[in-house]
Amino acid sequence: MKNISGEKVIYNFSYDMEPIAKISPGETITIETNDCFFQQIFSEDQVLNEIDYDRLNPATGPIYVEGAEEGDLLQVKILSIDVKSKGVAAVVPGEGVLGKKVKNPIIKVINIDKNYAYFNDIKIPIDPMIGVIGVAPGKDDGTWATDSPWKHGGNMDTTDIKAGSTLYLPIRKEGGLLALGDCHAIMGDGEICFTGLEVPANVTLEINVIKNKPIIWPMVETDTHTMIITSADTVDEAIYEATDRAVSFIEDSLNLTWEEAYMLTSLTVDIKISQLVDPKITVRAAIPNHILSLKKPK
Repeated sequence: MKNISGEKVIYNFSYDMEPIAKISPGETITIETNDCFFQQIFSEDQVLNEIDYDRLNPATGPIYVEGAEEGDLLQVKILSIDVKSKGVAAVVPGEGVLGKKVKNPIIKVINIDKNYAYFNDIKIPIDPMIGVIGVAPGKDDGTWATDSPWKHGGNMDTTDIKAGSTLYLPIRKEGGLLALGDCHAIMGDGEICFTGLEVPANVTLEINVIKNKPIIWPMVETDTHTMIITSADTVDEAIYEATDRAVSFIEDSLNLTWEEAYMLTSLTVDIKISQLVDPKITVRAAIPNHILSLKKPK
């Protein structure tokens, strides 16, 4: 199994990224990821405005996948996320849903032991996830900072992107160029205060390529749901896009009329908030697997 160090990172997803490693379809790899602060915070006595903000949200990569071509689908099976023994959470004036109410910035360095995080005297079971994961955007899609989500993936901060799930990313450049980072030991939907429990991690993935399967937005599949992940400037716009894509997906999958698919979406699909704090808002439409199936490579 190939191991990829977290020393080489990107801060922008672009069409012209240079890969740091190559893998073959079906290969299993372990990737070392950095926390969103690049491990600059190690004490609760630190001052947030003294860290280097140009080093926020590093993503390890990019990784070239042999045989991946534009119009294909990158299948990323998340086998495990092994987090380190300490994580960081922060509250910053002006950041998060209630940022205007924050008077004093604070940092918490939180111990993690035996699958629990210890917040003061509160014992919280961890549920590790990947905050930033994406591929090269299309040639005409511009450059996207790693702190922003879009159709290439990026900072989707979606709690379902975790061990046991499978992520699907649209390939828009030869090799795909996968990069990831910003793992959280635990985070609630919305990432309300601007951070999850930010933590370095070792992420083990199995990478496959599904030929000639174009999609517009990333999708994640769990044991129970297939989710379409969309991002936009506002919550309303993100929800509209996720709903529109879910209806079309159900219409095509089940050979229904658009109106029937719209009705079935209302009966069965959940719209969930992923994050409310990044440059674009991210939501997901969760479609129950029992009403459809996503074709997978054999």
